[in-house]
Amino acid sequence: MTTLMIDAIVLAAGRSRRMQTQKLLLPFAGQTVIGHIVDQVLAGHIRQVFVVVSNEDDPVAVALSAKPVILAVNRDPDAEMLSSVRVGLRALSTDAAAAMIVLGDQPALQREVIHRLVTSFQASGKGVLAPAYDGKRGHPLLIAARYFDELQQHYDDVGLRGLLMAHADDIEDIPIADAGVLADMDHPEDYERELARYRTAGYRPER
Repeated sequence: MTTLMIDAIVLAAGRSRRMQTQKLLLPFAGQTVIGHIVDQVLAGHIRQVFVVVSNEDDPVAVALSAKPVILAVNRDPDAEMLSSVRVGLRALSTDAAAAMIVLGDQPALQREVIHRLVTSFQASGKGVLAPAYDGKRGHPLLIAARYFDELQQHYDDVGLRGLLMAHADDIEDIPIADAGVLADMDHPEDYERELARYRTAGYRPER
């Protein structure tokens, strides 16, 4: 399948303090949370996958050593999420048409959502695409290259939300029949919820 040159940035530099352990390395779907998410992104018709980590020797980076991803290092992992987004954007090839901003702690993400956003982007002409479930906007976000410089220079206090507010007329919400696009993990009970969702849904990653 031929697609536009769309790359993904997976945000995986956080400390997971509220989980009290590195949540991205928790067991999920026969591997780790971050490994499962990366597999879904790789299967979603993305050209390249960049994973933002805290350093090259970080356990998250080590856990991904067998995956065909490119690591980008955020030397200030305690900064706000926009800091990692900027690191990822700087790592992209200059010909990238758009970037998929993927949360590293959203194990309910499925490749079909990634694929749907990619194909919708080609048809819509909008600068930002977001999955929406029951009228609520979720993640990941697909952001056109025309906004990369703006994200590097603005929105320090509000993050990606600032871009969405500034360009509300250039957003297309893509209806998704999966509440998983609204769910990330911060606390132990969130992890238990996602394990239960996985067992109930019965979806399985390709090997």
